[in-house]
Amino acid sequence: MSATLTRDCKQAPGVIAPVVDLKRCEGKGDCVEVCPENVFEIRRIDEDDYRKLDFLHRLKQRVHGMKVAYTPNADACRSCGLCVTACPERAIKLARTA
Repeated sequence: MSATLTRDCKQAPGVIAPVVDLKRCEGKGDCVEVCPENVFEIRRIDEDDYRKLDFLHRLKQRVHGMKVAYTPNADACRSCGLCVTACPERAIKLARTA
């Protein structure tokens, strides 16, 4: 990661975390491409998450290959906001962690 990106980050790791709206996410991976902290991964939607979706959103998931973004390294997020800007579905928001 470049010094410029580090300097532009707004928080220390672990203060803010990205939250992905699985009803909106189509797993395109733009978040993976832009995240300097490797917070995201694109993979098949978990069965429990899939079951929580309503019929139309389940159908949407099938059309888009059952792929969504997950945040296995959310505690590394430094709140740069690049993922929020890059997501074409506007499926990512930044939220303060508990």
